[in-house]
Amino acid sequence: MQTIRLGTSDLTVSKICLGTMTFGEQNTEAEAHGQLDYALERGINFIDAAEMYPVMPRAETQGLTERYIGTWLKKSGNRSKVILATKAAGPSRGFGWIRNGQTDFDAENLRAAVDSSLQRLQTDYIDLYQLHWPSRNAPIFGQLSFNPEKERPHVEIEATLEALDALVKAGKIRHIGVSNETAWGVCEFIKLAESKGFPRIASIQNAYNLVNRSYESGLDEACYRENVGLLAYSPLAFGQLTAKYLDDPKAHGRLTIFPPNWSPRYLRPSVFNAARRYTELARSNGMTPTQLALAWCYSRWFVASTIIGATNLQQLQENIDALSIQLPGSVVDAINAIHLEMTNPGQ
Repeated sequence: MQTIRLGTSDLTVSKICLGTMTFGEQNTEAEAHGQLDYALERGINFIDAAEMYPVMPRAETQGLTERYIGTWLKKSGNRSKVILATKAAGPSRGFGWIRNGQTDFDAENLRAAVDSSLQRLQTDYIDLYQLHWPSRNAPIFGQLSFNPEKERPHVEIEATLEALDALVKAGKIRHIGVSNETAWGVCEFIKLAESKGFPRIASIQNAYNLVNRSYESGLDEACYRENVGLLAYSPLAFGQLTAKYLDDPKAHGRLTIFPPNWSPRYLRPSVFNAARRYTELARSNGMTPTQLALAWCYSRWFVASTIIGATNLQQLQENIDALSIQLPGSVVDAINAIHLEMTNPGQ
């Protein structure tokens, strides 16, 4: 398994990161432990979680993902072998059961979030602690452009960095990252860290896949110049790029078992049309749609690590095996041609 240094941190992470948001909803504790064991056997040392998980977010299951990872760490004794990442939920998403609705990024609430995650994970420290989405109004989760009319009170980035700095100094977290961020946000985090002596973000975790390449519109340059590693999530676009829903519209998966308002951007007709084009390209070149989508994502120069998730070991094996696939230049050219015709329908 290839590894890479994450940003300016001292974290050396595998090029594939095991995503865990199915643990506690679509996967039992035993299945979660089986995935963690298999991932470690295949050379994956990077595990990503969140206090919000599993999805679909519910009060009854919140925190189970971290708990399952925690019981695995205690049982296996593998804490020193893995880079453990998790995320603090941000405000304004309607998840009032998380920390009694106190989910902004001020010092008190971040301290409470970290302490709760540490308890569930059964560890003394978190290697990479990420802000799940911005406190401020920002164009994320399918919002196609910035809308100043949605401005709201928020915790300033400087105050958040000061709070995170205290947690680093306390030894509870080692490094910090952002998620679902914008180019302005990345640059502001870096500027304030350097001018105030606060921790520097090592990574950004944003959606990136064949139907959502919006990262390439400014974030790629900002992160390159500031040495911030991309942790690409949803590389299969909630399963759309596996062709499972094209082959069977009622296939069991997040897009059929969860309410439509959970992931409307991946239910757009334009996403189905783009997925069909990429499926035809994959199969005409002797690949599965999953192999095409992942091999392409794995090979992008700006992707530090790709976060993959699975509900069974067969899926996990195919996802990991795709790392060895080298896409011919003609296939990459065809991907880019489709992208020009059908630009970011899943943004």
